[in-house]
Amino acid sequence: MAKTSSIQNKTFTGVGNFVKFLPTGTVFMFQFLNPLLTNNGHCHTINKYLTGFLVGVCGFSCCFASFTDSYTGSDGLTHYGIVTAKGLWPSRNSDSVNLSNYKLRFGDFVHAFFSLIVFAVLALLDSNTVNCFYPSFESTEKALMMALPPAIGAISGVVFMLFPNNRHGIGYPSSDDKSQKS
Repeated sequence: MAKTSSIQNKTFTGVGNFVKFLPTGTVFMFQFLNPLLTNNGHCHTINKYLTGFLVGVCGFSCCFASFTDSYTGSDGLTHYGIVTAKGLWPSRNSDSVNLSNYKLRFGDFVHAFFSLIVFAVLALLDSNTVNCFYPSFESTEKALMMALPPAIGAISGVVFMLFPNNRHGIGYPSSDDKSQKS
């Protein structure tokens, strides 16, 4: 029974990491604004520029979130910062926290890359985006549009489990266990 519980914990942790590393606020913002900016897929030139800008900003947000973390400062409040090679920046109210434990790691780049890939698949294969930028693609490549999102999602999920990350970026509460950081 203990082995089943351990598998369930790992599965739920992996799913939680998947949700955490594809910022839901960014995806929600894209899903909300995309129909407006693409004119429900009936684009003019300005709609293409606005939609391209939205995809770029949301893609940047997905990547940037992988390089943020939070900690509980000496004042008892949660503080957020950007992960650097030397630790977390900015470093105010960190008298009781060793911010050098929050150094940039290889896994941060892996998570940023796969978060961007997952978002790109979601954004660029969205029906409004397809109709706006490449309308002939929808009818000729229907199988690719149906198979690519789950395949990329599965691959990314496996990568997120192979490269576990316990960052608590902007929008997520900091961990009470400071020993998790390494």
